[in-house]
Amino acid sequence: MFPFLICNAILLSMKYLTSSMMQASYFVSQGFRRRDERSNMLLSLFSILDRLVGPDRPCHTILWVGIFAFHMALVDQPQDPLVVAAFSLAVHSGGSLLESVEIARRMSQPYHSSFPELLEARKPGSNNALMLKTINFAAMVKTALCNMTDECYVSKAMAKYPKAPSSDLVFIPMSLFLRVSKIFECVGRGTETRFVRRQGRKINYESLARGSLEEVRHVFARIVFTTVYPPNQSNENNVVNQRP
Repeated sequence: MFPFLICNAILLSMKYLTSSMMQASYFVSQGFRRRDERSNMLLSLFSILDRLVGPDRPCHTILWVGIFAFHMALVDQPQDPLVVAAFSLAVHSGGSLLESVEIARRMSQPYHSSFPELLEARKPGSNNALMLKTINFAAMVKTALCNMTDECYVSKAMAKYPKAPSSDLVFIPMSLFLRVSKIFECVGRGTETRFVRRQGRKINYESLARGSLEEVRHVFARIVFTTVYPPNQSNENNVVNQRP
């Protein structure tokens, strides 16, 4: 099913040319080893997504765009894996940042060290320091998302590809920007008032297709967490309760 997903990802990127141009530069810089997910984070993210969705298990556009924004932020400013872990856990928990940071700090599972988007892990500092870094990264993701609506920013990205069409640019509409922003805005604001902690890992595909915020956050966090901290037989039992 992976070819199907890549095909759809390309189509989505073509629809939102901001993403296609920016992600294209990423693929060029990485040599675009098409079959090597081990060192290509974007392909790895899509590969995990491919295992969860398909023609009979659709997802809403906001999930795709959210993944693009998250990855663009990491390409612009690589992060410590603990920051990424805390960020994904905070998204999953509806903004419970302190709890997310504490879980991330207890992680003993090795992260995926071959991704250039991830810095070499360092000894974690205080909870407050990690919370601040996580909030700052959430702001970077929002900036990356904002750039998808910025005509000037897109034009500069397009200038790197002189043969690309310039007359039919399609930008992410403000309505989509606002919906995707809601995925991440809980990070740093504290647990949302109406947030109900999600139970279990089973995906509600009907809710996912509708763009339910709770379901999109759940799947987004699961994709990111699994990409950065891939499970294996020896340590899966130790982290199963920590995973989104």
